[in-house]
Amino acid sequence: MICVFAHTGTKNPEEKLYSCDQCDKCFSSQSSLYSHRNIHTSKYKCTECGKCLNGKSTLAVHMRSHSGQKPFECTVCKKRFARSSSLLKHSRIHSGDKANKCLVCNKAFSRLDDLSTHMRVHTGDKPFECHVCHKAFSRRNHLNTHMRVHTGDKPYKCHICNKAFNRSEHVNRHMTVHREDKPYKCQLCDKAFKRCEQLTNHTRIHIGEKAYKCHLCDKAFNQSESLNHHHKRFHMGDIPYTCYVCDKSFSCSAYLNKHIRIHMGDKPYKCSLCNKGFNNPSRLKRHKHYVHSDRRPFHCMFCQKMFKEKCGLERHVLVHTNEKPHSCTHCSDRFTSSKQLKSHLLKSHNEGTWLVCNFCGKKFGNSSYLKQHVRRHERVKPYVCSQCPKCFYTASKLKSHVFVHSDNRV
Repeated sequence: MICVFAHTGTKNPEEKLYSCDQCDKCFSSQSSLYSHRNIHTSKYKCTECGKCLNGKSTLAVHMRSHSGQKPFECTVCKKRFARSSSLLKHSRIHSGDKANKCLVCNKAFSRLDDLSTHMRVHTGDKPFECHVCHKAFSRRNHLNTHMRVHTGDKPYKCHICNKAFNRSEHVNRHMTVHREDKPYKCQLCDKAFKRCEQLTNHTRIHIGEKAYKCHLCDKAFNQSESLNHHHKRFHMGDIPYTCYVCDKSFSCSAYLNKHIRIHMGDKPYKCSLCNKGFNNPSRLKRHKHYVHSDRRPFHCMFCQKMFKEKCGLERHVLVHTNEKPHSCTHCSDRFTSSKQLKSHLLKSHNEGTWLVCNFCGKKFGNSSYLKQHVRRHERVKPYVCSQCPKCFYTASKLKSHVFVHSDNRV
């Protein structure tokens, strides 16, 4: 089959290309087409993930993504790569060779195809569409990665615990879990981290830096990921990952995976002090800090009251400043917290989703209030006094009770 394809640059715009009769992909030579057809015959198939490649050499390069082998080393910074082409691209960082400049924002690139891809940021062009959910992407590799959400394919495995991931960078990040050392130490407190980016994000807490600002509203964040999720959820309405149990939607697959554990009752992260289980590691970490630790590193500059978490301090400071940063988009009302705003939107403007108790049908605007309420139905009292056998439904009740054992009580 012959097809016509318009090219730019030095190639002939009337050049006739060879098209694959199974996927309509076009090639500039017959030999390239024959090589491509191997993908459809499964002649060169990866034994790890089932992906089909077009030749023996490309299969060998692909296998390095599973083995972690990176034979090509940069002579300047010693960074290693699985492909020679990746090393060549990386070497331009050191040489400073960026001849391809964007005419819109003046950003420069070392390769012409990188500039072409970048231009889609300005044009909004997203030519690669998912045939399952019709989400569109500006890059083909982003579409390929996205497709694993639908197929459940997780080709990248940890060689220590066999945990699987759908992206290679995720397995690389996961590997730090198995490291014992924490070489990245904070100069302002005694915390240490396994990864450099964790230390960078943590340092912003001390200095109050929120470098990533939303250009559509006044909100700022100390991590780029948080800004991206905020922009997708609140300004684009992009929440494509839907829970099959309750239809709640999320802006990224990781949030959905965490949420599904609630329905499954899966709580794999256990507290070593009280054996309480949690469905994600961040909640376990917060539990240890909030329940089992007396450390209060955050001080109010107005009254010297101390807090265990920065968010607690930020909420408290509003008492002194009378600031109400959360405004309603429907009326002129303003609120000191996002929870108050969310409750207002539900009750006054019917915006949002009520959370309903499965036992009695009572409605709540906040998940924490619903959890506290459900504990009373289930008669679960997770907050235990360390000085007597008494248990409580909420942390605030325990805090009030602990004062009974204090020598300072009136």
